[in-house]
Amino acid sequence: MKTVWDKLDETEKENLTSFNEAYRQFLSRAKTEREFTSESEKLAKEAGFVSLKEVEKLEPGMKVYEINRGKNIMLFVMGRQPVKAGMNILGAHIDSPRLDIKQKPLYEKDGLALLDTHYYGGIKKYQWTCRPMALHGVVCKKDGSVVPVVIGEDPNDPVIGVTEILVHLAAEQMKKTAAEAVEGENLDLLVGSIARKDAKEDAVKANILSLLKEKYDIEEDDFLSAELECVPAGEARDFGFDRSMIMGYGHDDKVCAYTSLRAILDEKNVPERTSCCILVDKEEIGSVGATGMQSRFFEDVTARMLDLQGDTRIVDLNDALQNSRMLSSDVSAAVDPLYESVFDMKNAAFLGQGICYNKYTGARGKSGSNDANAEYFAKVRRVMDDNHVMFQTCELGAVDKGGGGTIAYILANLNMDVVDAGIAVENMHSPAEIVSKADVYEAYRAYQAFLKDMD
Repeated sequence: MKTVWDKLDETEKENLTSFNEAYRQFLSRAKTEREFTSESEKLAKEAGFVSLKEVEKLEPGMKVYEINRGKNIMLFVMGRQPVKAGMNILGAHIDSPRLDIKQKPLYEKDGLALLDTHYYGGIKKYQWTCRPMALHGVVCKKDGSVVPVVIGEDPNDPVIGVTEILVHLAAEQMKKTAAEAVEGENLDLLVGSIARKDAKEDAVKANILSLLKEKYDIEEDDFLSAELECVPAGEARDFGFDRSMIMGYGHDDKVCAYTSLRAILDEKNVPERTSCCILVDKEEIGSVGATGMQSRFFEDVTARMLDLQGDTRIVDLNDALQNSRMLSSDVSAAVDPLYESVFDMKNAAFLGQGICYNKYTGARGKSGSNDANAEYFAKVRRVMDDNHVMFQTCELGAVDKGGGGTIAYILANLNMDVVDAGIAVENMHSPAEIVSKADVYEAYRAYQAFLKDMD
């Protein structure tokens, strides 16, 4: 079985290693969509990008970006052709499955303080127990101030987590299905056990509130306007004796988002067509809301760019959208040798064999799929081959075994050509996902080639 590793010379291996170390560190810092957006903006500014709001006229080669509500970001490198001639677009999502803190979360029971959660996205609930967890997010106060919160990442920080029943008393639990063994309402976080001596009731809860007041100056009511996400604590790590992989939280879909981001940040020459990178929120729950792909943010920004080029008719916006080409960059399921039965092995993704193209995703009868047209994918194949990019085609598992979706269909609804293109992942949607370093680097090269050569 030929892999990306087989074609690399020593210089390319060094480049691959350096790129993946930068990604590993980025992934460890950017565990939430807010953090990913903030880190992306820092890198964009270092690469010479400026806010679109500061621009009065767009010229070829200009690098601009726009941020929406702190939770998604779009970047552009202006091409020689006007925007209405179409763009080459990379799109990915930056949210990941997790445990969200409820609006009224803190309570005391049996002498312990806990935080109530609501899981976000599709998870196997039992995978999120008995592990160190960290709290990331913001608390927005009535006076307009925003308090950033990160607890559990510094080596000196405490961690929190979800408890589980011991095996000695789990006879009834073990009779349940995996889906029923841990209930969603039992994914609450143990956060303290010391009572406050002067408290008349719920003394452990009162002590936790006093600690939050002391460190963050927040009251219990401030949870009402907070966005706090509980995620696995600690850094992403090299995985395997040969260090050929990375294990960490949030590869889905930050691995595609980071490689897409780097592809546009590293663009050195003025492209023929405008390059675009869209990084959005809420894909794991249907791409809904103002920061999801179904919002009007992308169309609105495109319209503003057209206006800066003097193209103000609705037909100009329509032309820009339908003349664009997109890679919907989302992860695919890597074959697990322990569970081959859920894959069609002729049409499956393997670690180390390069970027994955899914002509269609969806479930059962391709429900919810974009299903890219053959003419467009033929052009994509040409670009990959011309740039010596190793790629594989795959489906998300065997027919009738399940399925999944991406943001591809949403952009296709704007009448542009779109195909799914991403990186194979083991342990998808778990707190400890695994990717091949070879695939990460090959995807970066694929995205560079697409931005440069897709006509």
